[in-house]
Amino acid sequence: MIKAVRFCESLRRLVADFRGARNGNVAIMFGLAIIPLVGAVGVALDYSRASNTRTGLQAALDAAALILSKEAQGLTEAQLLARAESVVKANLPNPNIKDLVITPNFTSPQLGSFKLTLSATGTVDTTVAGLWQPTMGVGTTSEVVWGMKRLELALALDNTGSMRSSNKMTELKKAAKNLLTTLQKAAKKPDDIKIAIIPFDTGVNIGTSYKNNDWFDYDQLDCNGNQSGKGCNANNWKDYWAGCVRDRTYPYDTQDNPPNSTDTKFPVVPDCGSLTKMLPLSNDWAALNSKIDQMQPNGMTNVTIGLVWGWHALTTGAPLSEASAPKEDLDKVIILLTDGDNTESWKNSNNTKQTSSSEINKRTKLTCQNVKDANIKIYAVRVIDGNASLLRECATNSTMYYDVQNADQLSAVFSAIAQNLANLRLSK
Repeated sequence: MIKAVRFCESLRRLVADFRGARNGNVAIMFGLAIIPLVGAVGVALDYSRASNTRTGLQAALDAAALILSKEAQGLTEAQLLARAESVVKANLPNPNIKDLVITPNFTSPQLGSFKLTLSATGTVDTTVAGLWQPTMGVGTTSEVVWGMKRLELALALDNTGSMRSSNKMTELKKAAKNLLTTLQKAAKKPDDIKIAIIPFDTGVNIGTSYKNNDWFDYDQLDCNGNQSGKGCNANNWKDYWAGCVRDRTYPYDTQDNPPNSTDTKFPVVPDCGSLTKMLPLSNDWAALNSKIDQMQPNGMTNVTIGLVWGWHALTTGAPLSEASAPKEDLDKVIILLTDGDNTESWKNSNNTKQTSSSEINKRTKLTCQNVKDANIKIYAVRVIDGNASLLRECATNSTMYYDVQNADQLSAVFSAIAQNLANLRLSK
């Protein structure tokens, strides 16, 4: 027992003497400590290099996903893989990444919706960490989702006299043709996108090709009045009709009812002035561009009739029949553009003009709501002048209303709308 106590006491003194020493033990301890410290710094640098490589890989993958989203539908799996590898490597800022594997996955989650996922993995050589880990793995994913739904679009465009001022008609033509170009490029198949052009003033020129249909109220042609002495009568009125119609009897002036009764028929007018004939839904891009070139500003403003004929263009029943039946993969959209207040419409019930803006505005407001209730989206564009609150409420939502203060802004506005209609977005 005594020996054990003496041994413990001796051990205690040795430890105390070691703790009090001031010779080489500090250097030895520092030398031992510096090894893991340097290793930790080196590993941190290796992880930083790997992180920077991953960031560059993510940027290259995002760029490739956006580019390939415009091509994926027309590529085989092998072509898509080859194209993905080519585009990613061309955009990769760090060429030192090794064992790069790129995996594209193109799917259609639902009708009219598409998703492209690009995944990439690779390795980066390490420095200090190479003593126990020669490489570090990096990997990331980019996903693009877009809706290439078919599109039926009606351009209801103000062609009134005020569009002559401030270069508005010139800029409108330029903007509309740019929109056509963008949408033509977005179409993957001929029937993907169809567009109608509806120029309007107080009426719409639908053209005389429809004259043999039983749709028209020709009483207002007034063969005994302004056509008197020209041989016009109830039997040959078609020979004197220039192709223009005006508002139907309320409430049908705000609705899409087919013209199958007296009140739902379209009143014809004898003179179209310089109003350009409308073009129903078409994917003839040359004809669409030509129609834009033909537009000439003249006459007073009736927003209601322009909007309602844009609506007619997007439905399957008479008077226009070029539209498709509503489907999940089909969007129907109207772009309504005007530069002025409502100034003149027609009260067909008593054969008189309506010149009260507030009364005409009620018809426009009701038509806007009816169109939206029919699941048709409305973009509303006000050019310098016009009833801002009426048009803002007419748009499907506030982001689809544009208040243009200078005519040269129209190209940017139509470009933004065209891009929205193309509907491409980076998911992650």
